[in-house]
Amino acid sequence: MGERSGAAIAPPLVLVTDTDSQLIDPGRSYHVGRDPTSEIVLDDPRVSWHHAVLHTIGDHWLVEDVGSTNGTYDEGRRISSEDVGPGTRLRFGNPADGPSATFAGVPPPTPGERPSLIAPQSSGTFRSPSAVIQLPAHTVRIGRSHDNDLVLDDLVVSRYHAELRELPGGGHEIVDLESHNGTYLNGRPVQRAPVGPADIIGIGHSALCLADGQLVEYTDTGEISLDVQNLVVRVGPDHRVLLDGVGFPLAEKALLAVAGPSGAGKSTLLNALTGLRPADEGTVLYDGRDLYRDYAELRRRIGLVPQDDTLHTQLTVRRALAYAAELRFPGDTAAHEREARVAEVIHELGLDNRAEQVIASLSGGQRKRVSVALELLTKPSLLFLDEPTSGLDPGMERSVMHMLRGLADDGRTVVVVTHSVLSLSVCDRLLVLAPGGRTAYYGPPGEALSFFGFEEWPEAFEAFESEDHEAWQQRFRASPQYQRYVAAGAVPSVTTPRPATPSIGPEKPQSWLSQLGTLVRRYTSVLAADRLFLTVMLVLPFVIGLMCRVIAGSRVSQDNAINVLLTLCIGGLLTGSANSVRELVKERAIYQRERVVGLSRSAYLISKVVVLGAITVGQAALLTVVGLAGVKISPKVPPGAPPPVTSGIVMPQLPELIIAVGLLAFSAMMLGLVVSALVDKEEATMPLLVLLSVVQIVFSGLMLKLHGVPGLEQVAWLVPSRWGLSAMARTVDLRNLSFPTALTADPLFRHERPGWLFGMAVLPVLSLAYGLIVLALLRRHEPAIMRR
Repeated sequence: MGERSGAAIAPPLVLVTDTDSQLIDPGRSYHVGRDPTSEIVLDDPRVSWHHAVLHTIGDHWLVEDVGSTNGTYDEGRRISSEDVGPGTRLRFGNPADGPSATFAGVPPPTPGERPSLIAPQSSGTFRSPSAVIQLPAHTVRIGRSHDNDLVLDDLVVSRYHAELRELPGGGHEIVDLESHNGTYLNGRPVQRAPVGPADIIGIGHSALCLADGQLVEYTDTGEISLDVQNLVVRVGPDHRVLLDGVGFPLAEKALLAVAGPSGAGKSTLLNALTGLRPADEGTVLYDGRDLYRDYAELRRRIGLVPQDDTLHTQLTVRRALAYAAELRFPGDTAAHEREARVAEVIHELGLDNRAEQVIASLSGGQRKRVSVALELLTKPSLLFLDEPTSGLDPGMERSVMHMLRGLADDGRTVVVVTHSVLSLSVCDRLLVLAPGGRTAYYGPPGEALSFFGFEEWPEAFEAFESEDHEAWQQRFRASPQYQRYVAAGAVPSVTTPRPATPSIGPEKPQSWLSQLGTLVRRYTSVLAADRLFLTVMLVLPFVIGLMCRVIAGSRVSQDNAINVLLTLCIGGLLTGSANSVRELVKERAIYQRERVVGLSRSAYLISKVVVLGAITVGQAALLTVVGLAGVKISPKVPPGAPPPVTSGIVMPQLPELIIAVGLLAFSAMMLGLVVSALVDKEEATMPLLVLLSVVQIVFSGLMLKLHGVPGLEQVAWLVPSRWGLSAMARTVDLRNLSFPTALTADPLFRHERPGWLFGMAVLPVLSLAYGLIVLALLRRHEPAIMRR
C-alpha cells in the first residue's frame, strides 16, 4: 500500500476482462497489451504488444490507444482517446470479437460486510484485504501467536507485537508491546499513538486500517511496483552531479537490469533506490509509498545483495543462514520456526545438496545463491543485487540471471546492476546509464541496440565515451521509447512533505544480550572453522615463550632482565594486535548490511572484544608460563649483601607478570581494532601492524629515555606498552635487578604498590578509550541513512 497525498479524485473502478477482474487505482496508469509486464495483459495475437494506456485526468478516466496495429473500439467505433466509466465496454484488436474490457463502479461496503475490494483512500493503492475483524469493545491484541485477536503469520512479527486499544473518550490508539521490528503509524515508528480512519498501521508485512468499526488487514505479498521520479544525487563541495534526473516505472514481478559503462552512476542509483543514500532530489515510490519518508518501516521489505559477500565463508550454508535468522527474526521466534524458514529458502534457491557444505568451497554462482538466500529469509518484496555476475564464467552468469528471473516470476520485483550484457534477454526492462548518471535508454532489452544504432554492445559503450553525455539523455527523452515506457507509465508526482533527512527511528534490537549471545556464538564458530587462525593462535605464544625462556635461561638477572621484559612486551603486543587488526575490515560488507536490518553497533563490537579478548588473554598467559615458569627472578647476591626481592607487589611474581602481559595484550588488541576500523582495505593492515608494534616498543621505556623528556613522556602515556612494561618492571624490581642506567632509573620501574596498581588501572582505561574510538569509526563506515 502507498500513501499518496493529493491523489486524483476520479473514482476507483472495477475492470473486468475475459479472463480476470481487478480494481484499478486512480493514482496509477495501466498499460494494456500482450507484453507480460503490462498491468492489463491481453494474450491475443490481434492485440499489439503495447496497445493502449488507461489513466485518469482530473475527475475522470481516459483510455488512449498508443498506435496499435488493429485498433481500440467502443461500440464498433475505432477510437484514439476516450473517456471511460461505469458501463463502458471496450474491445481491442477487433470491433466484433476482440478481447473485451468492461468497467464497473465500486459499491461502498455495507455495515458488517467484508470490504472485498476497497482499501483506504489515503493509501493510494487499492488491493483486496487479507482479513477483516469486527472491533470489539475491548483491546485487540495483534501478533504472531495463535491466541491473539488478529494473528499475523509472519516471522518478522513478534509473538505479541502490539495492541489496538479503545480510548475512554472514543477512538483508538495503537500501543507497541516492545516488539522486535517495531510498530509504525503512517510510516513512522511509534510506541503509543492515536489512530484515525485515515491512518495506516504497519506491522511486519501487513498494513492495518480502521473502517466502519472494523480492523482491515492488507498484506504485502511481494507483488509491488517501483516508481522512480527524477532522482538527482550531488556530492562534494562543488555539488558534482552523479545522477541527473533518472526516472522510470517498474511493474510488479518484473526483472530490471541496470547497465552502463564504468562511472555511469549505477552504484549511486542502487544506493538511492534502496534508501542507503537518499537522492538529493526526486522520489522513489514503493507501491505508491514514498520510500524516503516511510523508510523506517519499508526498509525491512527491501533485500540487498552487495557485490562483496555478506557471508562468513568459513561456515556451512545452513549454519550461516541459521545465525542470520537468529539476528533478523524476533527473539521469541522458536528454533523450529527459524529452521523451517532456512530450509524453505535453501530449497527455493536450489541449494538442498549444498546445505551442509562450507561456503568457501562453493563455486562463485553457488555462493551468490547463498547471498540471495540470506536476503530472502525475511521475504523482501524488492530485491536489489549489485554486480551478482562479476567474476563468473558465462555459464555461471547465465545460471544466476535465470535464478533472478525465477525470483521475479515467483512474486518479487528484482533490480540487478550489471556490467555484463550476455543475459539481458531474460530481463523485462533494461535501464542504460550514460556517464554522468543520465538515462540513455529504458525499455525492453531487445529494442536497446536498435535504438542506439549499433549491432554490438561494446560499440554502444564506446560511443558513450566519445559523444556528449547530455545528448544521449536528450535523445532518449525525445524518442518514442521514452513516451511508451517512461512517460506513459509515470504516476503523478508525489508532493507530500517529508523530513529533510530521512530517519529510520531508534534502533530496537530483539534484545541486546540476545543479539550479543548470537554474535558471540557465530564469531566463535567462524574462528573455530579457520584452521590457519587456530594454528597461529597456538603456535605464536609457544614460539615467543620459548624465545623468552632461551633468553632467561634458569634465572632472570642483571645480564638478561631487560631482554626478557622486552620479549614479553613484544609477545603481548604481537598476539593482541595480530588477532584483531583484520577482524573489522574483512567483515565490513557483512557489518554494513546487518546494521541496516537491525544489528546493534555496540553488541557487534563487544562480541569481538569478548571472543578475541578471551583468546588474547589466554595466549598471553600461555606465553608467560612457557617463558618463565620455574625461572628464578632475582640477581646474584654476593655474600653478606641483603637478600633480593623475590616476590611481586601484591602476589607472587609469575601471576603478576601473567596479569601484566594479559592486560597489555588486551590493550594492544583494542588498538588493533582501531586500525581495523580505520582502514578501507585489508591489505593496509599489515604495514600498520608493523608500524604500531615498532612505535610501542620504542615508547615502552626500555628503548628510549622518556622520563623527564617533555613531549615524549606525555605521548608515551597514551601507549599501552609504556604501562604494561612498567608493571612488569615493578614486579621484578628492574631498578635493582639490572645494571643501573638512565633507562632503568625511570620512576615507573620502582618496586612499589601504588604505581603498580595505577598502571594496571590505566591499561583498561586505554582499552575503553580505544573501544569508544572504534564505535565512532564503525559509524563512519555505515550507510548514509544510518548516520542521520
